[in-house]
Amino acid sequence: MSALLAWSTRACSRPEVSVEIKIGVVESARELLVNSDLSPDEVEALVADAFAGKQSVLTLVDDKGRRFVIPSTRISYVEIGASDARKVGFA
Repeated sequence: MSALLAWSTRACSRPEVSVEIKIGVVESARELLVNSDLSPDEVEALVADAFAGKQSVLTLVDDKGRRFVIPSTRISYVEIGASDARKVGFA
């Protein structure tokens, strides 16, 4: 099976969900907003590892493929939204 076919098979078989993640950064008035394809449980596990010191940085990839790398010591809070099914077309 070609790589493209394997990717399209995985993409079609996986339901389209998105989770909104808000990250507060120490000494910053603004928060970082990331929409990710991960489940809320997967995001929570990554955040817990970062806070426990298992990882020195929290790395998240958004739904557009952009990579966010935040030092664990600079994170003040993380808000994980409920997973929402992606809407296609007009509402």
